[in-house]
Amino acid sequence: MTKSQAKNVHPIALAFYGDCVYEVLVRRRVVLSGANVRKLHALSVEKVRASYQAAGARMLMEQSLLSEEEMDILRRGRNAKSPVPKSATVGDYRLATGLEALFGYLSLIGDDERVSELFELVFSSSN
Repeated sequence: MTKSQAKNVHPIALAFYGDCVYEVLVRRRVVLSGANVRKLHALSVEKVRASYQAAGARMLMEQSLLSEEEMDILRRGRNAKSPVPKSATVGDYRLATGLEALFGYLSLIGDDERVSELFELVFSSSN
């Protein structure tokens, strides 16, 4: 998909797809870590919850690790209106949605290298 086409995808749709991209990366990391099989789900859930993703998004923004284009995608995702689950604050959920939209966008345009780079930054920022 071209950048232009991906930018025309609704931010919630980008986040929907990006959530899958991010979760697969988390699950892969958890499985490869050699974690106890009984703890795989708990370890994964910890890394995909809105508060964790929001912290990662904040870190990326505060350290100016995103390009202007990436910041725009993250902002669009953050500002898109969607129901907020009771398990998250509005602020955290919106930032997490922005991060997921960014992962979705980058994956759709085929920039897997950048997806991996950002994932490593987010995943390792809270370890």
